[in-house]
Amino acid sequence: MSTISTRPGFFRSAMNALIESRQREARRYVSGVLLGFDDKTLKAHGYDREELKRTARSPYF
Repeated sequence: MSTISTRPGFFRSAMNALIESRQREARRYVSGVLLGFDDKTLKAHGYDREELKRTARSPYF
């Protein structure tokens, strides 16, 4: 009788959730910082201000 499960275990699921949460937090932070640049610089590096505003979800200046 095999006890090997095809589902990830509790700790693996918790770690994956933690990693994903931190990635979303980092993405929001970086988007907020990038909004501090002018439009010309953003466009030169392939970013769109409106898309950054949507992903930032934090106050920006």
